[in-house]
Amino acid sequence: MLSVCVGDDSGLDRSGHTHQDGHRLQVVSNGDAASGLCVVDPPLCDDQNSFLSFEAIRSIHKLMDDDADGTVDAMETDEFLREDMQDRNPKAKHRSFHRADPHISLEDMWSAWKESEVYNWTALQVEEWLSLSVELPQYASGFRMQQLDGKALPRLAVKNVTLTVSLLKILDRSHAKKLQLKALDVVLFGPPAAGRQNRWKDLVLGLSVLMALGGCWFAYIQTRKSRDDLGKLMKDLEGLQRAEESLLDLQAKLRRAQEQQHCVQVEKVKVEEELRSEIDSAKQEAQRLRELREGSENERSRQKYAEQELEQVRTALRKAERELESRAHWAPPEALQKWLQLTHEVEDQHYNNKKQNAERQLLQAREGAEKIKKKRSSLFGTFHVAHSSSLDDVDQKILSAKQALAEVTAALREKLHRWQQIESLTGFCVVNNPGLGALAAALNLDPSFLGLRPSTPQNLLLSDDLDDMDEDILSPGTLQSQSLMPLRQRAGDPGLTFGSQRDIMSRSDSDSALALSLNESRALHHSR
Repeated sequence: MLSVCVGDDSGLDRSGHTHQDGHRLQVVSNGDAASGLCVVDPPLCDDQNSFLSFEAIRSIHKLMDDDADGTVDAMETDEFLREDMQDRNPKAKHRSFHRADPHISLEDMWSAWKESEVYNWTALQVEEWLSLSVELPQYASGFRMQQLDGKALPRLAVKNVTLTVSLLKILDRSHAKKLQLKALDVVLFGPPAAGRQNRWKDLVLGLSVLMALGGCWFAYIQTRKSRDDLGKLMKDLEGLQRAEESLLDLQAKLRRAQEQQHCVQVEKVKVEEELRSEIDSAKQEAQRLRELREGSENERSRQKYAEQELEQVRTALRKAERELESRAHWAPPEALQKWLQLTHEVEDQHYNNKKQNAERQLLQAREGAEKIKKKRSSLFGTFHVAHSSSLDDVDQKILSAKQALAEVTAALREKLHRWQQIESLTGFCVVNNPGLGALAAALNLDPSFLGLRPSTPQNLLLSDDLDDMDEDILSPGTLQSQSLMPLRQRAGDPGLTFGSQRDIMSRSDSDSALALSLNESRALHHSR
């Protein structure tokens, strides 16, 4: 007699079951089992393995059929899944088991089992299922010895001590229980979902790895690009720093040149004073000789004195001619000097505004570079800088500042050269002047027209510091020039109106002396 033990264990125990004590043992004779299989599936009537599997399927059907009406309805299936199989989400398995048939008979269950993919599993596939899904690879050798394929899995889905303990050597009850539940799941609901999803999981994992590698490569490229851009930014900043240092050097050269120009002007004033004193002494000598000639009663001595006087006058005239020849023959009007000085001051205001704008851009570029340096020193600063637009903004600011400094330098060089040529041609001191306020008052201009406050005192218009800041750069051509124009004379300085007035005084003195001497010569000739 071949007997199959079917019953409930601790994992399949459930309250409210229609089974009498929760544990029962059914013994089915070979004749009854064979007759049932022959009725349901005549071709497998004489197959011993099919007979054992059919008996296991009938035990499972009876276990699920609580009301013993011969069919398993939806409620019984749901209760079986929740209580016996401890499945918390039985909806998918419920649909897979019933499909369109709300009542499953033994014949329906047997037919569904034969149509299942698991029914055609080979022994190798069963071993793979044991290792991966059941996670009990230590019993694979026993499965291999018994040559259990997919058709034998219903025998593992019921409590079969002979098969599990005696043949498969599964002595751990928890392992036997786990194997029974897993076998029951594949018999009723087909291959495990995890097995079908392994390929998808592998695909997703592979894609994730590829994406991670791509992200790392992208981060590396961006970091390297950020490092290169930051290096370029630092080079641009260094170039800007060198341009600023060059500007400061030119300003220092300008100050030294102005000091030298002041020394030359002082020497020039001394020479002119000496020349004036010589002319005055010659005039005094001529006056003395004239007085001696008038007081002498001897005609010969009077003639001698007249000749000496004429010689002194000729000497003074030659000196005056040499002085006049050293100056331009064309004497521009004095009002032109003030208008040129006013033009220079207005242009200088525009230049100072442009210079302040360039310095402001330079300060902004420095601040942006300092912020980039601080961000780079942080943990994720390089990556953050690589993905933000701050690096490009700072680079643009540096380029704009360099361009602005270059424009300011070029404008100053052109302005200095132009006004130096104007001073050389006119003989006027244009660059050094009393300032906008004094010029506006001298030319009777409205101070508001020049952007000045009308009530501002003239002595507060410009300070000495602002005078030193009139020009910031001296061109190489200006530094090489041999003739430097005098510095600005302050208001009230005795040399302020020295140029044209000195020429007029010298010219008038010489002319008066010459006219006097000629009249005396005529009188002497008539007396003879």
